[in-house]
Amino acid sequence: MGKVRYVDIPAIVQFIGCVYTNPSLLDNESYSFTLEDFTEEFHQVIFGSIYNLHQLGATEINSLTIEDYLEQRPKKLAVYKANKGAEYLEKVKENCQLAAFNYYYHKVKKMTLLRMYNEKAGMDLSWLYDIDNIFDQKKKQAQEDWLDNHSEEEIADLINDKIEDVRLKYVDAATEDIIQADEGAEELWNELQVTPDIGYPLYGDLINTITRGARLGKFYLRSAATNVGKSRAMVADACNIACDEIYDPVQNKWVPNGTQEPTIYVMTEQIFSEVQTMMWAFLSAVPEDHILTNRYAPGEIERIARAREIIKRSPLYLKELHDFSLKDIENVVKLAVRKYKVRYFFLDYIHSNMKILSEVSSRASVKGLREDNVLFMISVRLKDLATDNGIFIMSSTQLNADYQNASVYDQNLLRGAKAIADKIDMGSIMLRLNDSDIEMIKPLAAERGIEMPNLKISIYKNRRGRYNHILLWCNADLGTCRINPLFATDYGYNIIEMENYKINITPRKESAF
Repeated sequence: MGKVRYVDIPAIVQFIGCVYTNPSLLDNESYSFTLEDFTEEFHQVIFGSIYNLHQLGATEINSLTIEDYLEQRPKKLAVYKANKGAEYLEKVKENCQLAAFNYYYHKVKKMTLLRMYNEKAGMDLSWLYDIDNIFDQKKKQAQEDWLDNHSEEEIADLINDKIEDVRLKYVDAATEDIIQADEGAEELWNELQVTPDIGYPLYGDLINTITRGARLGKFYLRSAATNVGKSRAMVADACNIACDEIYDPVQNKWVPNGTQEPTIYVMTEQIFSEVQTMMWAFLSAVPEDHILTNRYAPGEIERIARAREIIKRSPLYLKELHDFSLKDIENVVKLAVRKYKVRYFFLDYIHSNMKILSEVSSRASVKGLREDNVLFMISVRLKDLATDNGIFIMSSTQLNADYQNASVYDQNLLRGAKAIADKIDMGSIMLRLNDSDIEMIKPLAAERGIEMPNLKISIYKNRRGRYNHILLWCNADLGTCRINPLFATDYGYNIIEMENYKINITPRKESAF
């Protein structure tokens, strides 16, 4: 066996002498004890005996009680006697410095830390504490002083920083990335001339004027109170992106609907059949209750049949993920991107559950994390997944009770944590009209010659967007999952004129599906 490195025998002797003299030190929660702090078997036997006797409730610990304890452990007793344990205990008790126990405790712990990095991780720590230095006394004293004046946590951080520097350079390829402001500007200018920062169109008028569509690498959040239609709106967007035909009840015919973009809808509360009937209803413009009750108007069965055929040939996927963790979400994203070439990811509903609470607490090494911490971490991870994989992600949350009395509809109304909105690129809230809305909006709708809205959408965050802190007044037919914005105002009900942008989709020569 080679020489044991990073061990301070005088500190260990003081350590043992102090706990032998005053075993109540073992009850101090600021101290932790392990046999790995001792490199010699004899020291392990002595300390282990003292510790176990104290835990067993021994009111007095001396050489006789230790020997009685070791009688049933002949191998350890032999080690004890071979090293003249009784004499040793008497000597350490006589020479121990109880007032300095804290210093010796931490000296032992620091040596254990260095020894574990050296033995378990194979690290050469001579740059920090050169145990073999016997000639350079100035260097030796400087290292001793440094060790005495830094905690175990600070020492570990310094060593880990060295490891992280190596990883950043040779694994993550981290380099100096401060640049002059015009670097790459010409390429960016030319790229925007050819490919503007616009994504695949979402469903409904005006919404693409505000969002510039479902942009890859972005994370959108659309929140609402229960039964307002956030899941139905999300189903509509998923179908609108993945399916190349949709029924237009105004023209009374099926119309082209762009390209078939690989899309997945992940259910955190619903089951497959619930989402499937919503998809049929959206594409066919047949109210879902007609489907569920098997009571159809003329022509509706045929439209449902065609909707099913469209879905069948579309790159539209479903996944149930009810009791999920962050790892589960990551795995679904990676699988969908790799195997199904998905670029549009819809996660029905962000919320905490026992599985994700346990996972996040374990990752953070913190017990009792609050729900707002967990929800914020989900939001951060979703944004990272969107950016890292170059995909569009949309999700939703519930609202807290304050929404019923609010006059400004922003992230402060999100249930659980307003910090969820910190990482999103677009944030909106869907709400039913209240009495004040009806009073103020009714004359505006009549003036414009349009039907009275029955839903409003507050756009409270719109990164790199022209329109923000506005209300979209909509006609919502939740039976067909279709929400059609009619016009926009600010929060004071003043009309905002905006052009209804149409994002034209050029079909690919070859389908990606």
